[in-house]
Amino acid sequence: MDESYDVVVIGAGFGGPVAAKKCADAGLKTLMLERSENVGEKVISGLTIPVYGFLFGPDFIRDGNPPFERPADGIINYIIKDIDTGDIEIDDTLRVPRPFSPVIAFGYNTYCKPFCQWEAKKALESGVKLRTSTTVTDVIRSNGSVCGICLEDGTRISAKIVIDAEGSQGLVAIKAGIRKKYPPEAISLSDTYDYEMDKSDVDRIFGYSVRFCWGWDEQKIAPPLGHGNGLMVWPYRDSIHFIQDHCLRLDGRKVPNLKKRFKEYHDNITTKLPWWSSEVTPKSKIRARMWEGFEIYVGLDPDLRNMRNHDDGIILIGDAAGLESTELCDGVPAAWFSAEIAADVAIEAIRAGNTKKEFLKKYDERIKAHSVIQWSISGENRYNLRYAQETKDIRLLKKYVHHAWGMAQLTHSLSPILTLSFRYIRKDPTIITKWIRMYFRYYQNWLHNSYDYQENREKPYDPTRRPVIGETVFRAFVGGLDFILWILGPVVKLLAIIGEKLSWLANPAMKLLVPVIRPIYKILRKPMAPIGNRLAEKIIDFVDRADPALFEAKNSKKMAATLRHTREV
Repeated sequence: MDESYDVVVIGAGFGGPVAAKKCADAGLKTLMLERSENVGEKVISGLTIPVYGFLFGPDFIRDGNPPFERPADGIINYIIKDIDTGDIEIDDTLRVPRPFSPVIAFGYNTYCKPFCQWEAKKALESGVKLRTSTTVTDVIRSNGSVCGICLEDGTRISAKIVIDAEGSQGLVAIKAGIRKKYPPEAISLSDTYDYEMDKSDVDRIFGYSVRFCWGWDEQKIAPPLGHGNGLMVWPYRDSIHFIQDHCLRLDGRKVPNLKKRFKEYHDNITTKLPWWSSEVTPKSKIRARMWEGFEIYVGLDPDLRNMRNHDDGIILIGDAAGLESTELCDGVPAAWFSAEIAADVAIEAIRAGNTKKEFLKKYDERIKAHSVIQWSISGENRYNLRYAQETKDIRLLKKYVHHAWGMAQLTHSLSPILTLSFRYIRKDPTIITKWIRMYFRYYQNWLHNSYDYQENREKPYDPTRRPVIGETVFRAFVGGLDFILWILGPVVKLLAIIGEKLSWLANPAMKLLVPVIRPIYKILRKPMAPIGNRLAEKIIDFVDRADPALFEAKNSKKMAATLRHTREV
């Protein structure tokens, strides 16, 4: 072997740096390989990362200052019955209401490249060695076990554990004989237009909401229902994305002319959709068009879903393990979750001196026990849209949209999210205040366009404008909550255990409550809007002027020592 490492991570996308950093933090000699010249070049488009990825993901992301383009407060669905006559229905029930929005976000819109580069820099700070423009061509085996990798230039690198984070288009897992190649029916090609737009126009037209468009295939305004993700418009800081994706093959036999279809969809929606033609077109300028492939229905394929994601000496994470969300069209949270689990298992295996698949099966077991991962890869509403198309049943179309991207999502997402929430609280009750600080810190950083590795804040902090009373109230509330959670730690942990056990009741309860809540929500939203908007503006003003140190993550051990001293006194 030419070189030797404890862990080799293949890929520096969203998941690879997380796994590499955690292994390096544990003292393992770690190498991360990226085939592109620069980190993030394979994933240069953007997406919304759901907030549960930040809440339950790596500590350094939750407690840090990651770059993103705009907080998202929810989804507005345009159900287009007839675009020529303007017969359009809106479902915007999956939105965080004011005054909680926009500080409390549904997710965060981000360009992938700067975010992946931010993660990679954090990994390097932990001692990870990064090598770019480096392609892994195969794994090396000894007595049946993976013991290293072979590079395109012939270099052979030994590793006690290989973590494959190369994404859905990687071939290492296939060459290693662990997984099958994803079928075209499960792969989607994304066509993305990147438009420049002045921030004031993005603020006015879009606010903080992502927009989805759905319509019958015959209108040629979006990819075929159930064979793509409709059409999505994501607002960023001073730009927007027009994104459509389409499966590479339909019904197991039809191979669509995607170049022709994508042009038709784009032309029709941008000329016929009223708010686009009248508001977006005059204010925007196209600057790029991007193509990207990803898997969308791997989790719904029983054979692929039940395949192992490990073998002797190797673990697969993220898209390489088929963990893309089947409804939200997002694989970042699962990439982060699986990366941490893989790193934990790799650390345990190396310390135990056992990297055989019998030991590494812990990884698959923990993936299958992860409530949010399992929920995200098993949702069928997007896939089932095809049945609404077949029957031209508008009620069925609205049902699937409402259950995937409307309020009814809570009828199948609430239980797994609560399960994971209580699990985190059980481990550390003060996680609650870390989440609170995260929301406020993230929003302040967005307001000031202030992120790590950025030389200057767009809006320098002015201590003479500090909201002293607001800061005092916030500090007293969060500090007092920290103290209570520490003092009552055993009780809170017990309640969290009970809550975790009962979380399964949340989904059926929401199935009963959503039909009642939705009409009440629609009735109250308009008269309550002025009050909610005024309160939201006050909160935004407070966050804007507050001392950034107020929202910084606290060191748990240091805080515990301080609280312990206070208690003793």
